[in-house]
Amino acid sequence: MLEAVGFDLDGTLLVVDRDRETLLHAACDRVGAPRLSRAAYLRTHRARQDGADREAVFAALLADRGVDGVDAAALADAYDALITEATAPLAGADRLVTGLRGRYGVGLLTDGTVVTQRRKVARAGWTDLFDAVVVTGALPAPKPDDRAFTALCDALGTTPEATAYVGDAPEADIAGAAAAGFHAVQVLYEGGPEPHPDATATVERSRLVERLPALLDGLE
Repeated sequence: MLEAVGFDLDGTLLVVDRDRETLLHAACDRVGAPRLSRAAYLRTHRARQDGADREAVFAALLADRGVDGVDAAALADAYDALITEATAPLAGADRLVTGLRGRYGVGLLTDGTVVTQRRKVARAGWTDLFDAVVVTGALPAPKPDDRAFTALCDALGTTPEATAYVGDAPEADIAGAAAAGFHAVQVLYEGGPEPHPDATATVERSRLVERLPALLDGLE
């Protein structure tokens, strides 16, 4: 029997309408910083799973690049503002989660620093939406490390074989969840990654709200 459902946040329930690298470059331009690559930002971000906020990530990235005279706090604020302007909850996501909570424990497992990710949840009005929220910034490692998925199970009081995980990132979400013993449901979208071979099932993001409940019934 399926007892619980976990969701990814960014790209699954929160959707950005512009390319992240474009937003990062716009933030750099806004504060007069040299343009930083999205790949470098992600490497630095993932290396700082210690509860630090976005300012600390930018400070480390600028230091690695040997950049002087740029205020990391101002850059973090600019990027945060641009991300906020470009991000919106998936239409009907709150209704989906509320409906599922009538049948399952429902949790959120998201990579990132605790301050940043919990702020996103609060801005969406979802502070009390989930039974559990797990941010990997407070854990030893981010997804796809199986300790991240174990933490979600612990928070929901369930087991991997009785839990589905819904996410869009092929390696972090789908391969990670499958390796941890979850039913991995991949969210697909136009221009996004191809279905991962480890996915138990796939669903289009534009149809997630209407189709996921029946898909979960099938996993039972």
